[in-house]
Amino acid sequence: TLILQNQAARLTTRPTRHDSSITDSLISNHTDIKRVIIKGVWVVAIWAKGVDLRDRLMDWFVDREFFMRSNGQVRFLKISAKLQRRVAGGIAAVVGVWLVITLGMAVNQISISFERMALTRQEAKVQSAAERVATYRDSIDDVTKQLNQRQDVLDSLSNQYMPDGAAKSAAPSTSAQDETVKKISAAIPEAAGLARIEGRQLAFAERLTKIADIRAQRAATAIRKLGLNPESLTSGKDETAMGGPFIPFFRKAKDNLGDPRFGKLANALQRMSAMEQALASMPTTMPAAQMLMSSGFGYRHDPFSGAGAMHSGLDFKGPLGTPILAAADGQVTFAGVQSGYGNCIEITHSNGLVTRYAHLSGFTVSLGQQVKRGVQVARMGSTGRSTGSHLHFEVRLNGSAINPRTFLESNTDVFEVQAATRNAAINTASKAQ
Repeated sequence: TLILQNQAARLTTRPTRHDSSITDSLISNHTDIKRVIIKGVWVVAIWAKGVDLRDRLMDWFVDREFFMRSNGQVRFLKISAKLQRRVAGGIAAVVGVWLVITLGMAVNQISISFERMALTRQEAKVQSAAERVATYRDSIDDVTKQLNQRQDVLDSLSNQYMPDGAAKSAAPSTSAQDETVKKISAAIPEAAGLARIEGRQLAFAERLTKIADIRAQRAATAIRKLGLNPESLTSGKDETAMGGPFIPFFRKAKDNLGDPRFGKLANALQRMSAMEQALASMPTTMPAAQMLMSSGFGYRHDPFSGAGAMHSGLDFKGPLGTPILAAADGQVTFAGVQSGYGNCIEITHSNGLVTRYAHLSGFTVSLGQQVKRGVQVARMGSTGRSTGSHLHFEVRLNGSAINPRTFLESNTDVFEVQAATRNAAINTASKAQ
């Protein structure tokens, strides 16, 4: 490296003459040679630093010996440098994969946010006052029928999704709506009353949309606190297993008076309903009234062989025959004997969630039965691969076991939001009846 640097310095300081083309050619050649030499110096320097870094890393991994003395005997345990490098490489690979997955999820969330912002901007393009005047001028009678029909739809949506009357109070109209009413009243005096009714309807729709967005966000936040992604639980939920004839809210496509705020309202109510249904289906109720946890979720020593094994649920010990309760509303999709589990019940809830109750002494429900949260479904026992009377409780999402403690030990905020969501669902059902 020093020789190359000295050569470059000599080429740089060599006197030159510019009185001939030969001299210019030599200068150009010397410049090119100098650049090549400088690049070579950088390559050599970088290579040397890489070698030095590699040597430093290798110094971390040396053969290590451990001495253990027990009952007068000394044993030696040797961990080779090669094994240490492999373990470190495996950990680095796992961390790298985790970082890539995390980055992908973050990019996906950002793209979803941008799509929603674009949709909001598109929906914000409402009819101008001049277009509304033209609509009223065509036929006041048709507009009257449309407004009455739309009011019925708004009342129906309010009763269905807001049974507590949260959206009943009149919302103040905006300045743009007031300006539209003034222009319609000036152009068509006999339509002034209808214009005011439409303004109140639009204000009501905007208010109902805001309430729906707030409730959806509150439910989504509670689901995130349970360690789950609310978007993955609700995406595609309302598009599967559905059908029937098309009966629009309004008789004609133009009967909605061309205002996109009602489409935005429908989307907000749909998302709110999906989020609240997902939260209400979370298995947060203890599966028995009195229990003591005897084994947690994750890796443990197998009680029979003593070897390390994965435990896919929680074990709660209790007296034989202790009532076992459903952790959430759902349908009994399995009631029988499974290998290792003994007598077992599985309850399928919304959004791919399944709870499993194992080692039972008996059942109190049957296959296909709909059960409510907190209702007895079985009795505690010690059937299957069991060392004593206890309940093995699992929570599975799309077939994979997840830690039930996340649900059973949720903070007070989650329980409060979930209780409010269930009460709203009960009120909605009673209104429908």
